[in-house]
Amino acid sequence: MRRKIPPLQTLVCFDAAARHESYTRAAQELALTQSAVSRQIATLEAFLGVALFRRTRHGVALTASGAAYARQITKRLEAMERDTLDAMAHQGEGGSLALAAVPTFATRWLVPRLPDFALQQPDVVVHIETRTRPFLFADTEFDAALYAGTPAQVASWAGTRALLLMHEDVVPVCSPSLLQAHRIKGKTATPAAIARLPLLQQSTRPDGWRQWFDAQQVETPNARGGPRYELFSMLAAAAAHGLGVALMPTMLVEDELARGDLVVACARPLSGERNYYLVTPDRGDARPLLAMFSDWLQGQASAAA
Repeated sequence: MRRKIPPLQTLVCFDAAARHESYTRAAQELALTQSAVSRQIATLEAFLGVALFRRTRHGVALTASGAAYARQITKRLEAMERDTLDAMAHQGEGGSLALAAVPTFATRWLVPRLPDFALQQPDVVVHIETRTRPFLFADTEFDAALYAGTPAQVASWAGTRALLLMHEDVVPVCSPSLLQAHRIKGKTATPAAIARLPLLQQSTRPDGWRQWFDAQQVETPNARGGPRYELFSMLAAAAAHGLGVALMPTMLVEDELARGDLVVACARPLSGERNYYLVTPDRGDARPLLAMFSDWLQGQASAAA
């Protein structure tokens, strides 16, 4: 059966023109003439029987139908590009997985363990992009997500199922030089001594330090004070350079602790509100490759625990 699909070149021209809302800039991007782009758009509009652009005083603008079509076509072209890159890289035998992941967990915990997965599945390629918030799997090409969140956040992620990988315990860490500069003797400081040190904040967890001090029954008016960093990787780097004490999950600073760049400033961990999950679309036809990766991931999480 012949598919009712317009020529690919017309779709590529439409995608570029829609993104720029300009035939001239689309032509520059595609190394074509403006008239060539205009002809391709006219061909596509004739094929669809729908006006995609309207003329304005400054050029062209998408119609409502054109904007809706552009959103769909852009996703399809991106998917085709990824499939083409996979084929060019000879990834057809074992397949590939596309993961969304919180950045620091992916960089510091997952990636160092991926060589083990590669040894077991040498023909499988794992692609990783960063995402920190829930999303609709139907609007993306992701197979799964590695997500850090509270049980309530995971439960409210519509159309998904979640596999708990590990709980998150946080502990104060800092550079050894910071303890020396504040003349703190012994291997670790007391909670009261921590309260007198400069505190580094994680911007998405503004109450982290307050919760830790409350658990230690120490009052400090500065629990929310200090510079804020968006990512745990930034927080770890700031702590290692002596800027203050950071409240970090130990699994995300394993290398720094092993090298001595960071030390545990106070050996009183606190169970965090967030856990780490493997989130997948709630479908009955789960891919065998995804199930295999899930089993491997559970094994790695159990070993780390």
